[in-house]
Amino acid sequence: MTPGPLGLVAGGGEVPLRVAAAARAAGREVFAVVIEGWADPAEYRHLPHLAIRLGAVGQAIDALRARGIRQLVMTGRATRPSFLSIRPDAGAARMLLKIGRAAFQGDDGLLKAVVRVLEEEGFEILPVQALLRDLLPPAGQLGAHAPGPEALRDIRRGIAVVRALGAVDVGQGAVVQQGLVLGVEAIEGTDALLARCAGLRREGPGGVLVKLVKPGQDRRVDLPTIGPATIAGAVAAGLAGLAVEADGTILVDRPATVAAADAAGLFLLAIRPDEFLEETSP
Repeated sequence: MTPGPLGLVAGGGEVPLRVAAAARAAGREVFAVVIEGWADPAEYRHLPHLAIRLGAVGQAIDALRARGIRQLVMTGRATRPSFLSIRPDAGAARMLLKIGRAAFQGDDGLLKAVVRVLEEEGFEILPVQALLRDLLPPAGQLGAHAPGPEALRDIRRGIAVVRALGAVDVGQGAVVQQGLVLGVEAIEGTDALLARCAGLRREGPGGVLVKLVKPGQDRRVDLPTIGPATIAGAVAAGLAGLAVEADGTILVDRPATVAAADAAGLFLLAIRPDEFLEETSP
C-alpha cells in the first residue's frame, strides 16, 4: 500500500529538493511548505507548495491538513530568528505557548519541543534518512587521503570539545589545530565558523573540523550537514581535513564532496566517536 501524501517543511539547500524527488519517485504526492528567507520558492515551482514567513505556522498546518497530510519531513538549511522578528499568526502563537521555555533554549531543545507539538497536532515526523538512505555515510575513510598523527590528536580533542558544546545545546562543530581550539560552532553555522577560523590558523600542520550529533539529539531533525561548500570553506581555512559522525551526518552530494576533498588534499573521515577514541588512544 502506497503511503499518503508527504509534507515537506523546506529550508535552504538541495536536501529538501532531493527528499521531494525521492518521495515522488516512490509514488508519493509531495506538498512543500517553503520557509521564506531560508529557501527560494522558485525552486519549488514544479511542486504544489506554500511559501510562508516563519511566523505563519498556523497557515501551514491548515494547508497540510486540508491535503490530508499526516507525515512530515523537516529539513534544509535554516537561520534561527530573533524571537521578536517571528510575528506569529494565531496558530504559531498557540504553538509558542505550548513550546514555552524551550523557545529560549538551544536548537535541539527548541526542535524537540516543535516536534512534540506537531505530534500533538497529529503529524508524524519522519527523518530525512527514511527517504534518502544514502545520505548518512558509514564509518570509514571516505576519500583518498588519510589523517596523520597530528590530525588524529586534533580529532580526539575536537570530540571532547564538541561533546561539551552539545551537552549544553550550543553547537555541533569545532575547529582544532595542534590541540588549540580555533573556533566552536554556535548560532552562526559551519560556513561562518570556517570563515572566522581562516584568520586564526597557526603555522604548521593544518587543523581539523569535527562535527558530531549532540548527545541525546532527536535524529529526525537538524543532523550535522556537510557538502561541497563545507570543503571549500575548509580549504580557505587551511584545514587538513574533516571528521564527521558516521550514520549521523548528512553528506550532501557525496561524489562531489569527496571529489572536492580529494582534489584539495583534505582527508574526509566518518567516525563513531567512542570507537575512534578507543582505537586511537595513546
